[in-house]
Amino acid sequence: AVALSEGCELDQMRYGCRIYNAQCSCGYGCKSEYRYDDSDDCKLALRGRRSDICYRSKPCRNRGSCSQISTEPGFKCRCEGTGFYGTYCETPCPRPDDLLLQGQFPYECVVI
Repeated sequence: AVALSEGCELDQMRYGCRIYNAQCSCGYGCKSEYRYDDSDDCKLALRGRRSDICYRSKPCRNRGSCSQISTEPGFKCRCEGTGFYGTYCETPCPRPDDLLLQGQFPYECVVI
């Protein structure tokens, strides 16, 4: 299966591979996320686990999944479906009644 990424300009898209949940995942996505040219490059990086910040420091909390990316801070937490959001999936999702005050709802908290 080929993975697709969202959230970047068309000229920033590329086919490549990334480390996701301690495995190499290849597909089309943002250059900053799909940092390895092919699965061989990705597997070499995966074997050298010291360079994988997701494996080394496990920054994502509350069952968030970690992807290694090339831009700072070097990782991105995916919080969808956890009930949390934020850089580290550290902030509990608001209840719908809390929205009357601010009118914003984090996309990670949307349940369809």
